[in-house]
This record gives sequence, C-alpha cells and structure tokens, in this order.
Amino acid sequence: MEGVVLNDLQQRMETHIGRLSEFTATPGNGTTRLTYSKEDLQARLYIKEKMQEYGLQVREDGIGNIFGRLEGTLTGAPSVLIGSHFDSVPNGGSYDGPAGVVAGLEVAALFKENNLTPKYPLEVIALVEEEGARFEGGLMGSRGITGVLNEEDFKNLTDKDGIKTIEAMAEIGLDSSLPKKRDPKTMKAYLELHIEQGPILEGKGIPIGLVKAIVGLVQLEVTVEGKAGHAGTMPMEHRSDALVAAAKMIARLPELALNEGEGSVITTGRLNVFPNGSNVIPNKVVFTVDLRSGKEEHILSMIENVKELVDSYNDSGIKTSVAHQLYMAPKAMDSDIISLLKEKCSELDVPYCSLNSGAGHDAMVFSDVTAAAMLFIPSRDGVSHCPEEWSDSKDIATAVQILFEAAKALTEAE
Repeated sequence: MEGVVLNDLQQRMETHIGRLSEFTATPGNGTTRLTYSKEDLQARLYIKEKMQEYGLQVREDGIGNIFGRLEGTLTGAPSVLIGSHFDSVPNGGSYDGPAGVVAGLEVAALFKENNLTPKYPLEVIALVEEEGARFEGGLMGSRGITGVLNEEDFKNLTDKDGIKTIEAMAEIGLDSSLPKKRDPKTMKAYLELHIEQGPILEGKGIPIGLVKAIVGLVQLEVTVEGKAGHAGTMPMEHRSDALVAAAKMIARLPELALNEGEGSVITTGRLNVFPNGSNVIPNKVVFTVDLRSGKEEHILSMIENVKELVDSYNDSGIKTSVAHQLYMAPKAMDSDIISLLKEKCSELDVPYCSLNSGAGHDAMVFSDVTAAAMLFIPSRDGVSHCPEEWSDSKDIATAVQILFEAAKALTEAE
C-alpha cells in the first residue's frame, strides 16, 4: 500500500482508539470498561455504528459478543473472523483489546474501499469479558462461542455485588436468550491483533510479532476460613486468623513457580477479607492464584503444589478449599496461517519476529475449534493494564495492512 494509505489508516486508528477511550468509568485515570456496564453500552454502540458504516450486517449473540458480517459468494461457507475484546481491567489502558477490534473494522473498510467481494464471509468480531474483571474466569465471550462455557454456568456467574450475567445484560438491553454457542463448521479461521504487553518487540525495534504459541493459563480461587474475634480482647494463642494464614500461603507461592522454572509464573492479584474491619480478626479470606507456563506439565505440577500448600494450613481452627475458575492448556497457533502472515510481511517489506505470548487471549480458545493466529505490535516500555499503556498507531496501521492481505487470501476475495 502507498504511504498516503498508511497515513490515512494511522489517522483512523487514532480516531477509533481515542473515541473508545472516552467510554470509561474512571475519566482521567485510565480505562475502566466492565462488561455489561454503561461504558460497555457506549463502546458497543460505537462499534456497531462503524460496522454498519462499513457495510457489515450487525448482530449480537446471547452473551453480548458483536459480529459485523460481509457476506461471501459461497453458500453456507465458513467465515474468517478478525477481532479482539473491548472490555478492560479497572484503570487499564486504551489499547489492550480495542486495538484488535478497530483493526478488524479497518480490514472490513479496506474490503469496501477496494470493492472486494469475498467467497468466504468476513466477520469482524468484538468480544466481551476477556479480562474477567467483572465475572470470574475471563475469556467469557470466546468460551461462550465455542461451548466451553455452557448455558447453565453462564447464567450462574455473578459479579462481586451478586448481580448475575443475565441481569446485567438486561440492564443494557441485551438479550441473553439468543444463541451463544456457534457451530465450529461456520468458522474457517480466527485472526487477532493485540498489543504485546511486554518489552521484546520494542527492545528489538521490530514492528510485528508473529505469535507461535500462547502459554497455559489457570485461575484458582482459594478460600481460607477462621474465626472472627475482637482485636483487643482475643489472646494471640486463641486466634484462628484467616488473613494471617492466607498471608503465609501467598508468601510461599512464588517459590513454587521458581521451582518449576522455564518461565513459569504465579500471581495473587485479588484478595478479599471478611468482615474487613480494622478492629476485627478476619474470619474469612478469598484470594486468586493465577498460574501460567508454556508447558502443560508445569501447569499441572503447580496446581498440585498449590493445593498441597493450601491444604497444609488446615489446622488450629483454619479451614481451606481450592476452586478452579479457569483452565486453559498451552496452545500453538496455526502453522499455515503463520506462514501466510510471514509471506505477507515479506511482500510488504515489514520486519517481523516470532515469539510466544505470556498472556492469555481469545485466540487460545478459538484454536480448539478453528485455525487461529495472532499478530503482536510493540508496547511502549512493555507496560499494560495501566493508564500508561500505549502503542503507536503507525504499528497498528501496519498490522492492518498485513491482516488485510491475509484476509483477502483466506476469504479468496476478488
């Protein structure tokens, strides 16, 4: 593509990202766009408006995912999906997720501007609740589409205030009775652009990363129960302090990952203390344990070691339990599509390198049912999930060019 087209794409990327960043519950302090919130609705309306503007047929499913479809000429042919998620973590950035959604939109725009007709349908997809910031587990939109998250489990999910998914959907006018699971035969491929969320590409000065594999991801929820009491009148030797027990467990978790090695990591990111009074001995603590590794044997080993560690504190009035919130095995991306992306990078004279993803993405869920691939673009200083998160719109525009060429090939557009 000529420079003028790249410049135009870059400007459109900046406009999209800027508009979507306005839909936040924390103006001036990052992007907070929780699933089925008022801000979700605002972003949803913008995305649907652009889909319609670009000539796509728009629909939503029973989980709130958005689809913009450019019909193909082959009857009943499977679609090539391009997109990402549009929810955020609390006080996150403007690029994690939305960069991939707007990239999908602009691929569709390029189809329209170049009067291309695909044989296989092209679908731009905007997914809900990838982050798991409101409803535990994460990757909810893609897990619903692929049937990993079934109807009953979806309906039983609640947020920290006890609001169920179907109640939250109704609040913003979404219909939870619509179909959620999608027949894998209707999907030919899934492509996702995402910010790297790490320092590798920026450090190498390379604009595009081709993801070879996504690490395995497990989320556990640990409950520690003790006995409440007055902070001043209960002697130390008579206490069953749930928070003290939990703190000892959490302090020992990092060594489990270090013992596994090969890049294995463990994180405790959420801690809820009950009754959470300054002068009350905590009688209950619930905390999360996030486990990640590129090899499934390390994942399984860490799960067992966490369970053994937690179980070892069942004593002196302390009772513990471990619940699984999410299990995703390490996933390799489709080698044929990776080869296609390499080919397009070379044709466009765009430098690239191959790397693994240390973060979980919807692509890992789709990879179980269809050919899936991911492109990474650099993240400034490698930071993400914070207001300082930033990626260059020129890199996004470059990635759109690559995705456009790949989508033309996959949809056999003419």
